[in-house]
Formats: sequence, structure tokens, C-alpha cells
Amino acid sequence: MKRFIIDGHLDLSMNAIEWNRDLSQPLADIRAREANMRDKPDRGKGTVCLPELRKGRIGLVVATQLARVSPKGNPSLSAWSSPQQAWAMTQAQLSWYKEMEALGEMTPIRNLDELEAHLKMWHSPEIPDEQKPVGYILSLEGADSLVEIGYLNRAYDYGLRAIGLSHFGPGRYAGGTKSTGGITDEGFRLLREIQRLGLILDVTHLTDKAFDEAIREFDGPVWASHHNVRKIVPNQRQLADEQIRILVEKNAVIGGMLDCWAMDIRFIDAVSDPWQLDIKLEKLVDHWDHICQIAGNSRHIAIGSDLDGIFGTEQTPWDMDSIADLQKFEDLLSRRGYTSGDIDNIFHENWLRFLRNAWK
Repeated sequence: MKRFIIDGHLDLSMNAIEWNRDLSQPLADIRAREANMRDKPDRGKGTVCLPELRKGRIGLVVATQLARVSPKGNPSLSAWSSPQQAWAMTQAQLSWYKEMEALGEMTPIRNLDELEAHLKMWHSPEIPDEQKPVGYILSLEGADSLVEIGYLNRAYDYGLRAIGLSHFGPGRYAGGTKSTGGITDEGFRLLREIQRLGLILDVTHLTDKAFDEAIREFDGPVWASHHNVRKIVPNQRQLADEQIRILVEKNAVIGGMLDCWAMDIRFIDAVSDPWQLDIKLEKLVDHWDHICQIAGNSRHIAIGSDLDGIFGTEQTPWDMDSIADLQKFEDLLSRRGYTSGDIDNIFHENWLRFLRNAWK
């Protein structure tokens, strides 16, 4: 039987709403519908849908809401002109998750009881995998859409359990990827509220300055949902060795991502070809290896694929066609010397250990 997998980062609702993708449909049907569309770079090349998650035994995911704010007219993709507009988009995304729940396609995981019940169901041989709902832990990727800090309480009430302060650019609460600022005054207030509510803080996308400030000020559970290694891909989006050491000390888990740009320094968005550069799934094992050497074990690495993060097969390792191919990592890791226990750690145990500690 295939091993159970947890994916620590997928932008499912963004794809469903902004890309108008019916993720309950087979991947071949989604690609065929988009074959002649040109409005998004990954049209006809998507790798993620609910049937493929089940095919790959990816029974639990951290699924996002995502809506940035750029009030000065920055043309960045998916950036809204006001916090109110961004909040409205996250509520549309939330409604999509609720519709998937109504169809029996997905189920929310908000506490330990729901987590353990979901795992028991997924490990039951009496129900075929293709009939099992995909569990999701709701995360907010970047806090821009919180109109003011009180909105976080509303989000917690509807099921939000993890949050990052920023995404790309200078955010309302903290600096993000490709910017330089730290945490704002409101951001520090938001951090205190995140800690009070017991939410998981996702440090992915923070600037180095904001990372340092968050680690210093926040005393709750921390993870890096989708992050690779700066030593291999030397840019600000990846984790420096000292950041990795800090996260290991905090018992964090780092989810490895499968965007070629984050895997191989040679890759240039919208220019490079994964096949020509021979970027394969095994490249991510190099990043995992580096973290394991720092940590001294395999207890801090996992999968945070980001496979639906505004890219498809044009920007993923050439030896994968869909998210179900995450199962290929079993053989790749085994050939690199990882034990069966190590592979379980990476596939699901590290995320589970983290959640059980955070939610106990």
C-alpha cells in the first residue's frame, strides 16, 4: 500500500476561484477545458485536483486563503486595492471550501479530535481511497486581508488554524519576498493575537528582518510550510543555514516545495524549461539532505509542495505529471539512504508530531 502523505501547502481555493478550476474533476478534464486559454501561464498544465490527491494518498493538506493588498496600484498578480476587497476574496475562497465539504470532497481539521478521526478513516481499508474526503487545515498565506486585527478572531471562529504575516512584497503587517522591511507596529500587535489564539505562525515569505523579529517576539508554534535552502538556491526566498538552525531549535517543520525556481538556481520563470535543465524530483532531496545535516536527523523536513502556486508542469520537475507523483519520493529517498522511518517522517509523521504538540 502507498504511504499516507500530508502536503503542508496548497493554494486550492485560489485556483478554484481565480482560475475558475473545478478541482473535483479529473485532471485530464481540467487540462482539456483550459487547453486554449492564455490568461494564466499554467493553463492546461495544472498538476493538482482532488482526484489526484486521493490517487497519491495525500489525505491531509494545509490549504490556504490568499489575497494580497497593493493600494498603490502595483500590478502584482492577485493584489487587491483595499483590505476590504482582499477580505472579500478570502471569504469567497472560504465558501469554496465549504462547498467541497457539502459535496463530501473535503473535511475541515481544526483540532486533535478531528485530526485523529480523519487519520483513522484514511487508514481504514473498508473505504476505498477514491471515496475518502481530503482533510484540510485552513491557513492564511499573508495577513493583508485582515482589515484590522479583530478580523483574526472571526477567521479563527470559521476554522483558521495557521497564518503567515506576509506574502510577496511589502505587506500591511510585515515585509515579504522581494522586499526588505520588517514587522510593522500593527504586525507586532497581530503576532500577540496569533499567540493568544494558539494559531500556528508560518514564517514562509518573511524577509530576513521580519523573520528575526517574529522569532524573537513569538512564543507559540512555528513552521515553514513551503521553504527550500538558500545554500543551494541563494536568494532571499529560501532559508539561510542560521534560520534553519533556529527553526530546528524551535521544533519546527520545514516543507520542501517543488517550484523549479526554488529548487535550482539556473531556473528562470517563464524562460527556462525543466527538461532542458534536467530538474527532477530528486533535486528536492538535495535540499532535504542539507537540512538533515544541520538538524542531525530527519525530524524537521516534510512536503509543502506549493504545486498549485501559480504554476504547473512548465515549472515543476520534469519527472512528475501530477501531485500523485509525490509517491515517487519513497524510491528516491530510499536510494539516497533514508530509512523507512525517515520516509514516514517526511511523508507525514513530522507534520503529525508538530500538530499533536501544537494542539495538545
